[in-house]
Amino acid sequence: MYHSDTICAIATSMNSSGIGIIRVSGEESINIVDSIFRGKDKLKDCQSHTIQYGHIYDNNELVDEVLIMIMKAPRSYTTEDVIEIDCHGGILILKKILSLLIKNGARIAEPGEFTKRAFLNGRIDLSEAESIMDLISSSSELAMKNSIKQLSGSLNKIIVDLRDKILYETAFIEAALDDPEHFDLTNYPAELQGKVKSMISIISDLIDSFNSGHILKEGINTLILGKPNAGKSSLLNTLSRRERAIVTDIPGTTRDTLEEQITINGVSLNIIDTAGIRETDDVVEKIGVDKAIDSIDDADLILFVVDSSRPLDENDEFIIDKIKDKKVIILLNKSDLVSVIKEEDICNKYGKHVISFSSVSLDGLKTLESTITDMFFKGIVKTDDTLYITNSRQASCLSNAKNSLSNVLVSIDNMMPEDFFSIDLMDTYNFLGEITGETIEDDLANKIFSEFCMGK
Repeated sequence: MYHSDTICAIATSMNSSGIGIIRVSGEESINIVDSIFRGKDKLKDCQSHTIQYGHIYDNNELVDEVLIMIMKAPRSYTTEDVIEIDCHGGILILKKILSLLIKNGARIAEPGEFTKRAFLNGRIDLSEAESIMDLISSSSELAMKNSIKQLSGSLNKIIVDLRDKILYETAFIEAALDDPEHFDLTNYPAELQGKVKSMISIISDLIDSFNSGHILKEGINTLILGKPNAGKSSLLNTLSRRERAIVTDIPGTTRDTLEEQITINGVSLNIIDTAGIRETDDVVEKIGVDKAIDSIDDADLILFVVDSSRPLDENDEFIIDKIKDKKVIILLNKSDLVSVIKEEDICNKYGKHVISFSSVSLDGLKTLESTITDMFFKGIVKTDDTLYITNSRQASCLSNAKNSLSNVLVSIDNMMPEDFFSIDLMDTYNFLGEITGETIEDDLANKIFSEFCMGK
């Protein structure tokens, strides 16, 4: 099916804009577009990787003035003949041209089908395909750079190298068992043990990078908590560099959650400001307080805002009890006023990161930013050659591969026959192959590509 039919889709967002792009791919893409395009030359007679000027017609009715980009197989994204129509970005125009393509023999592409064809036709592997979606949805510059690394084949090179080594060792074992006269296995278990430990180390580093990688991709889910008038909304405004939340001297001003996405040191923070936590008879405010408490479980980081100009009370103690098992930074807010709470007292009592802070003077802001980076990335996020695994499916495959290699070490320690080694080595080989898509099942591939956006 994927080599006989021609697909089309709008590749730009469905909003009124200056330019809209419609992508067509398949054996008949050039002929189909030729049937509705009028230019100086027929597209089938034009050279690949050229742009042709002309007009789209519905029979004799002019539809739009366009530029046509021609990319002939195999030098295209899908390795098939690909046409991209650059037209005006009106929604009606885009839909009109799309309907003409369908009328002349193309069909609407499924989500991710262009990338799926690139994968099936061998232009990219599955890890590179997944990095394309990560690149499109990147929420920070660091996440974008990491996706580009994967798209350029950084992970593929590591996986291919590991699989080549595993295949070599498996072939050696099989050859030695079939022809013991020419292959000596006397000291082989000890030799294999060293090689397997080296491979486990490489895989472990990739798995460890997932702890930071999924944060890099998704952002740090950050919850601002505190009692009323502690300065939570002022903190949100300070971090977002704009008046995102209403700030007043009236306790309970914030009654619902407010969400904002910001970037600190290149890392995205998904910040949620919550209602001040306290006992209240106000039905609406109580709903906001309950939502704030319920949000604690899903938070990666809690910013607990304490009014340092007032002693801790039962509301502060209640919050501290609720967040004791989470990653927490306690901000002693209003440090520009006379403080009645000391940093060291809070730190010694609760064992959390404590920072004196002021939303007015911005004292403590730089310390807060560096503390967040340190908590999640052990300091500065590396952006040079460091590869972060951001995909949970890939992380799961790596964990399975590591477990299979660990089984090889167990077999060696227990002095098991060599054919036991090859069983677990081949399991590792297959688990690693799932990352690049060489051993993936069709239903899983369909699920992965169904999550892509239209036109990609």
